[in-house]
Amino acid sequence: MTLEEILAQVQQGTLSPEAAGNLIRQDGYKEMDYAKLDTGRKARTGFAEVVYCSNKADAHLLKIFERLYQEEGEVLGTRASQVQFELVRERLPQVQYDPISRILKIEKPDKVHEGKVAVCTAGTADIPVAEEAAQTAEYFGTHVERIYDVGVSGMHRLFSRLETILDANCVVAVAGMEGALASVMGGLVSRPVIAVPTSVGYGANFHGLSALLTMINSCANGIATVNIDNGYGAGYLATQMNRLALGK
Repeated sequence: MTLEEILAQVQQGTLSPEAAGNLIRQDGYKEMDYAKLDTGRKARTGFAEVVYCSNKADAHLLKIFERLYQEEGEVLGTRASQVQFELVRERLPQVQYDPISRILKIEKPDKVHEGKVAVCTAGTADIPVAEEAAQTAEYFGTHVERIYDVGVSGMHRLFSRLETILDANCVVAVAGMEGALASVMGGLVSRPVIAVPTSVGYGANFHGLSALLTMINSCANGIATVNIDNGYGAGYLATQMNRLALGK
């Protein structure tokens, strides 16, 4: 629970001050020998810990995923493989997996999605990174509008969805190649733009470096750039901005 949720329960009389004090005084992590689960993260930041699945040993992933689910009633994993999904599903059959974004999750069924974030891609090949951003934001309670394949090689496609983009609390621009989409967005909208360079492109793209350099050197204002292929980081940051716009 967040600090606000703890205090609200005390005010409502559903949680005693003594129990609330115990919750606040907890060390904030659970010792698992090979991992220290940051169970106090949601109280500090408003976001529960997320599992980065890639490169984790099977036994570690399974126990971490299961323990976080027990603590929070839901859990999100990023960069998971099909094999990892099948492993977790044997223990937690309700787990869901999207092979495009590689998101592995168990989500509360009654979640409300608020505000609006526009997640846009330059091309169809950028969708895996965009879906990681979109599904991360949705997991954290954000309403997401997906606007895909609106890159600079056909600007008219972008203009056909401009009304939706302008109405968003922030815009996520996902692009590989030369990464020009973020600069275009920065020149069109009054909201913050989160630029996400992807590793999509030919040899001189240098696995996303060309898009990264374009985005951090953009002459358009209001652009913040995350790491190459970091859809999760963009979705997290977009949710923070969306919450601020909603007064949360």
